[in-house]
Amino acid sequence: MVLFVLFCLFIAVVILQFLYYVVFFGKFSFNKAQKGTPKRIPISVIVCAKNEAENIQKLVPLLAEQDYPDYEIVLIDDASSDETIDLFEAFEKQYAHVKLVKVENNEAFWGNKKFALTLGIKAAKHEYLLFTDADCYPTSNQWIKEMTGHFTQQKTIVLGYGAYEKSKGSFLNKIIRFETLLTATQYFAWAKLGKPYMGVGRNMAYKKEEFFRVRGFMDHMKLRSGDDDLFINQAGNGTNTTVCYTPESFTYSAPKTTYKAWFNQKRRHVSTAQHYKGFDKVQLGLFYMTQLLFLILPIILLAFHYQWIIVCSILGFRYLFSWITLGMAAGKLKEKDVMYFYPVIEIVLIVSQLNVSLTNLFSKPVHWK
Repeated sequence: MVLFVLFCLFIAVVILQFLYYVVFFGKFSFNKAQKGTPKRIPISVIVCAKNEAENIQKLVPLLAEQDYPDYEIVLIDDASSDETIDLFEAFEKQYAHVKLVKVENNEAFWGNKKFALTLGIKAAKHEYLLFTDADCYPTSNQWIKEMTGHFTQQKTIVLGYGAYEKSKGSFLNKIIRFETLLTATQYFAWAKLGKPYMGVGRNMAYKKEEFFRVRGFMDHMKLRSGDDDLFINQAGNGTNTTVCYTPESFTYSAPKTTYKAWFNQKRRHVSTAQHYKGFDKVQLGLFYMTQLLFLILPIILLAFHYQWIIVCSILGFRYLFSWITLGMAAGKLKEKDVMYFYPVIEIVLIVSQLNVSLTNLFSKPVHWK
């Protein structure tokens, strides 16, 4: 009787996974990327940095060379203790369209990136804002043009793709990029379904009016993370949010190189997701629960040889539709190579996510520098 119940639960899990992968995620995976309409709207590119001297030497010149007629670069120094401020001052003298915002340590907002970003947003002279991180860089000089091309009168929030560089021969790198691919597939798909729940600060854009409409970061200022996903979770909706995932619009950054560093990064992300809207927490939690049960239930059923032919057939069917869906998404996001190791990477990721959740129950993750 117990095995029969587990067998029925296994079938229900796969049905739910089919709905997620094919019906929901398919909204992104099976649709072509839409080209935006070129626009000439003035825009402010905002970069917040804290002790990022090495990275900004590479980033700022790439931003200054963007093929776009009217934009400024707002560089926010968040009380750095290295050479970041010196480099920013040099770039301000070198490029006429660079504006520097200096943030001093504030006792009430000590080390809070959201406070620094708020000052930068207020200092920006243009209504449209485009964000990236100091450790990122655009994949082409068409980045601004591609992202702004998706703004319309109704669409005032644009979600982009923040990819990670490839490291040849690194299995951890493939895990990180697969997780990034899966996350992007989810937030792009839900945005297309009219339920945007997150974006990444490495690549997103919105109008100032959206920022002030929700009082900026005030509702979650005490949380050190969430300047990107919590803001989108609060401000985004089916009317004002759209997506941009043309290859020219991607940004890249260097991924973590040790499992411990990546694990700690995921702890921060998971802790932030606890503050999402109710619907978003439920759908994300349900998806992860089906992932975990899909890993556990067939092991139990096959260990007792219960309906093993049917179980193996269902396993094959699930891997077929999930592999196709994520494979299509990987093609759009230039991540095809991670799909060669898909089943193994998925298992490692599911176990790692379980470990992250359990670890967060007993200790708080460390946030912004």
